[in-house]
Amino acid sequence: MTLAQPPTPLRVAVAEDGALFREGLVMLLEGTGHTVVGAVEDGDALAELIETEPVDVAVLDIRMPPGPHGGLVTARRLRARHPRTGLLLLSHYAEAHYLMEILKIGTGAIGYRLKDEVASLDALRDTMQRVASGEIVIESEVAEQLVGNPVGQPDALGTLNAREIEVLRLMAEGRSNSGIVRELEISAKAVEKSVAAIFAKLGLPTDATSYHRRVLAVLTYLRARRDR
Repeated sequence: MTLAQPPTPLRVAVAEDGALFREGLVMLLEGTGHTVVGAVEDGDALAELIETEPVDVAVLDIRMPPGPHGGLVTARRLRARHPRTGLLLLSHYAEAHYLMEILKIGTGAIGYRLKDEVASLDALRDTMQRVASGEIVIESEVAEQLVGNPVGQPDALGTLNAREIEVLRLMAEGRSNSGIVRELEISAKAVEKSVAAIFAKLGLPTDATSYHRRVLAVLTYLRARRDR
C-alpha cells in the first residue's frame, strides 16, 4: 500500500476585499504550510501582483472589485495570461450561475467553494492541493442546485457495480481521473474503464464532450441521492 505523501507547500496569492476575512484566510493558508506572496483588495491588484510574483494558486473572492463580480473577471484574465496557475474562487453564496461561469473559464485546476466550508485547516488544505494538482473542485451545495434538470437515467444507477459507484461518488466530489487513481490506488486504465462504463450505463449522450458527460453523470448521481 502506498503511503500518503505530505501536502506540497504552495505559493499563493489572495484577493479579498473584506479585511477581516482576508487576514483570516492568510493565517489559515500559512497554517497549512503555504507561502502567501501577497494579499490584496481587488482583482486588478492581484493581476499586477502575479506578474512579478508567480504563484501556484490564486484565491479570489467572487464579489469584489472591479465591478460586482470582479473575481470572475479577474479569473478569466489570469487563466488567459497564466494558464498553469490554479484558481480558487470563494463566495458566501451558493449560486449555480457562478458555477456555470466558472466552468467557462476552465475545467481543470479551478475550484468554487463557499467561504464557510474552507474555514478549517483540513478543508482548505485539501481544496488547495486538489486545485494545484489540476483537479476541479465543485461545492456540493452548488452542484445540488442543478439536479432538477433532467439528466441521465437515475434508475440506471442500480446497474453500476461497486467500483463504478465509488468512482462516480469521487467524480461527484470533483475528483479528476488522476485524483481517483490516487484515492482508490488503482490504475489509470481501470479508472478510464469505469468512467466509460458509467457513461454507457447511465445512457448519457455520446455526442457530448467527455467533460459534459462527466457533469451529467455527477448530476444524475446527486439527483438520485436527493430523491431517496
